[in-house]
Amino acid sequence: MGQNHVEYQEGVTTRSEKKLIEPSMYKVILHNDHYTTMDFVVLVLENVFFKSPVEATQIMLNVHKRGFGVCGIYTFEVAEVKVAMVHALAEKHEFPLKCTMEKA
Repeated sequence: MGQNHVEYQEGVTTRSEKKLIEPSMYKVILHNDHYTTMDFVVLVLENVFFKSPVEATQIMLNVHKRGFGVCGIYTFEVAEVKVAMVHALAEKHEFPLKCTMEKA
């Protein structure tokens, strides 16, 4: 019987430490106006931001009472799309609902 001969070769492994950079996060904010209905704001929060009816109502009340309400915190690209979706939906329903984003 023959012998199994296995050769091991030592190699040099270099490990470079890379820091993962967290993406910047952005708050998406709805702003109060005197024309957009509370029901429409709740609809937007439920359909664009996937909020429960209770959470959507709470955010809508913040918009109504404080002048603004934070809908969520997202990466730049997601926040940008959410703002565009709100504006498109508001325009379709002829409301002047303003939605902005700012660095969290």
